[in-house]
Amino acid sequence: MNWIQQNKNNLTIFALAILMALTRSDHFGSALTLPDASLAVFYLAGIFTGGLASFAVLLAEAALLDYVSISQFQVSDYCISPAYVFLIPTYAVMIFAGRWSAKYVELNANDLSRQFAYLLAAGSIAFLISNGSFYLLSGKFPEMSLVEYTGRVAKYYPDYVSSTLIYSFAILLFTKLVRTVYLEKYKLA
Repeated sequence: MNWIQQNKNNLTIFALAILMALTRSDHFGSALTLPDASLAVFYLAGIFTGGLASFAVLLAEAALLDYVSISQFQVSDYCISPAYVFLIPTYAVMIFAGRWSAKYVELNANDLSRQFAYLLAAGSIAFLISNGSFYLLSGKFPEMSLVEYTGRVAKYYPDYVSSTLIYSFAILLFTKLVRTVYLEKYKLA
């Protein structure tokens, strides 16, 4: 077994950590920044490593990136509130969805559609957890009804989920294609 095979999980977590570090500064992206890939990173970590250690490492990285962004780069701290702790179950949903969908490894419509379904469901649940907890615990909406808040926040759902879908499926398709070509080339299938 070569060094890369022995360190596959560490290299995977490192690559995912780099992706999160490059994108965490802006939720939806702008002309200068890519959209946040954090949800996709946790989902992909569930698929490729599935471990609690990778969850802990990525969770610590997310918190550190937020701290550095706010304290050193004048990024707004608007989202930092008692609800911030609910990013833990938000990201846990994503990593567990990744673990559940990891068994669908083939490059075919059936496996991809199952992974898409897990990812869409997990992204939707993550949206509900993160935004619901922010509404309830941030203290920023004391006069706003749940119906009004839901109406205002619903417009963010497509961007929230679509960037996660795009990052995840681009990486999944790439890895499945490489795996398929590699197996075919070396007749390992």
